[in-house]
Amino acid sequence: MSKYKIKESGEFQYIDEGQGETILFLHGLFGSLSNWDGVIDGFAHKYRIVIPMLPIYTMPLKKAGIPGLNVFVAEFILALQLHDFNLVGNSLGGHVGLVYCLENKNKVKRLILTGSSGLFEDGMGGSFPRRGDYNYVKERVAYTFFDPKIATNDLVDTVFEVTNDNQKCLRMISIARSAQKHNMADEVTKLELPTLLVWGLNDTITPPHVAHEFNRLIKGSKLTFIDKCGHAPMMEHPKTFNQMCEEFLNA
Repeated sequence: MSKYKIKESGEFQYIDEGQGETILFLHGLFGSLSNWDGVIDGFAHKYRIVIPMLPIYTMPLKKAGIPGLNVFVAEFILALQLHDFNLVGNSLGGHVGLVYCLENKNKVKRLILTGSSGLFEDGMGGSFPRRGDYNYVKERVAYTFFDPKIATNDLVDTVFEVTNDNQKCLRMISIARSAQKHNMADEVTKLELPTLLVWGLNDTITPPHVAHEFNRLIKGSKLTFIDKCGHAPMMEHPKTFNQMCEEFLNA
């Protein structure tokens, strides 16, 4: 649970903190609003931070995929009347962000991807978590990070609960498969906005070679790595992540 207030408007649950130029953040498949707490701490005094809770476990099963999430994000942006904003996406959130940017080229100023899917992703270590096996889930969650201590009991409990809920698990699997099938190698070459890639040097889900491939395909993109860091730099090294992002936003 995020330490920041979660607002509700219609079907949307989101964080909206700070004032100034807007940054929209999109979390990953097993992510939550709290993933970005360290980033909000560093940015809310000078930017408006907006973070929607993606309906990964609640959206209609037939819409549970990259296209459906893109529609949700587009409707959220319209509802909040966001324009001329920056977009930051981690993992699945980066994938959805890429689709949105390509379909809405005049709305986003700058794009930051961190551990983004869209080219390759080794989801949960290559397999979906076994139901009812807490230790296995704990091991797979820890696999996401360089420092296994980041995989707190609360985080493991959340993932364990998802894997043991039939409806949530079905949606999660549907979205994960959609992401794996939706390779964007051809599409990202058409991206025409300033793009920063912030990657964990020890990312096991979207390894460094994925970052290099994004860098090669996205014209003019800048690639930076954080050492001793896994799939979620904003959680493991929030201060370093914030510094890299701010330098890019101020350039």
